[in-house]
Amino acid sequence: MKKFNIKFYQHRKIFFCISLGLFVIGLLCNLIFGVELDIDFRGGALVQYSYTGEVDQETVDQAVEDAIGRAVTVTITDAIGGTDSAEKSLTISLSGSEGISLDEQKAIASKLGEAYPDSTFEIMQSTSVPPTMGAKFFAKCLVAVALAAILLVIYVALRFRKIGGMSAGVMAVIALVHDVMMVYFTFVVFGFPIDDNFIAVVLTILGYSLNDTIVIYDRVRENRRILGPKVSYEELMDTSINQTLTRSINTSVCTFLAVAVVFIVGSVYGLSSVTTFALPMMIGIVTGCYSSVCLAGPLYVMWQNHKKKKKEAA
Repeated sequence: MKKFNIKFYQHRKIFFCISLGLFVIGLLCNLIFGVELDIDFRGGALVQYSYTGEVDQETVDQAVEDAIGRAVTVTITDAIGGTDSAEKSLTISLSGSEGISLDEQKAIASKLGEAYPDSTFEIMQSTSVPPTMGAKFFAKCLVAVALAAILLVIYVALRFRKIGGMSAGVMAVIALVHDVMMVYFTFVVFGFPIDDNFIAVVLTILGYSLNDTIVIYDRVRENRRILGPKVSYEELMDTSINQTLTRSINTSVCTFLAVAVVFIVGSVYGLSSVTTFALPMMIGIVTGCYSSVCLAGPLYVMWQNHKKKKKEAA
């Protein structure tokens, strides 16, 4: 096993600047491009049709608007295998309190049939979510994320109370917030709507990234016992991170490759629900490893040094 001797605490300002730079870029993209909430969160209606052959985006948009007299968002998904004869899907979404009635759905299919007589348009599914219900669902998801973060702090604080458990827990959650924001910026940059996939990725990354951090804290606890109380927090943390670095990198690479395969398969077969989960998950795996190694440890040392200085001054 390769042994590292990287001065993580000494180079902490570089790591902080990298994260800060990514935050600035993400916020700028958020201001420029904005973010879209999925129908499940903002309310509205969604109707999905299957069809064969080839269609044009502008023609479809115009046909749908002529059929119901309202502006809608139309998404066309290629078929599995990418052949013209295979069935493809066309998704129509409408935000707000007004849904799409059965008559309007038939009118849309009729208009599309007139524009493309050789294609067979059939309704696959229809979903309607009231705005109030969507807002409540979104609020419950945020509460679930916040509750998970609180429980993680309590868990780390109890497990690592001999090395300043509360500070370790708080710094771990700060690193997790960093990962969540990077996942959020991924959705913004690639234009993915904030949907249940976002919540699933966030909760998965919370557990994945924390596991990396806990491995490091566990080694810190062991090294404190072995090296004794006279060893500085900087040396203690750097030694612990270097000892677990190979494990962290190998685990992240293996997980990243597994999710990358899922993303490739989803892209090839046009499975948007898969790709919008896999791509942010890949970014989250990278940032989770980075934050556990480069952010949580140095922040923990800074907190402990601050407490030590206050104690000495008193």
